[in-house]
Amino acid sequence: MQLEKLHQVAVFSRDLGETKTFYEETLGARLMAYFEGPPGLLFFDFLGTRILFEKAAPTATLYFRVDDIDASYEELKAKGVAFLSKPHPIFKDEMGTFGTAGHVESMAFFKDPSGNTLALATQRPQE
Repeated sequence: MQLEKLHQVAVFSRDLGETKTFYEETLGARLMAYFEGPPGLLFFDFLGTRILFEKAAPTATLYFRVDDIDASYEELKAKGVAFLSKPHPIFKDEMGTFGTAGHVESMAFFKDPSGNTLALATQRPQE
């Protein structure tokens, strides 16, 4: 047996309604299901990987792959997202371990309303 595809990740939400609004309206995530009654569960789909938000889950760091990190950064800033950092290089992949050899992985970090750390991530040729 080999585990290959990540099915679901559980992430902390202090307020499911606030989390729903942020992920659906600000980030444009696809809502799958919202169960308000106890225990309260909220599901979003990210190209086949479910993110489950609930009060009992731990905080997490989620990295979202984007094609154009600079445009995504500016779009989210315009929607009121307060970034912890501007897009910046994290790692130069000399060997092609995570993608194209010689490309640089860049990220920009921000928080969701529940305090989870989120990041935009992209790979691009070294500038």
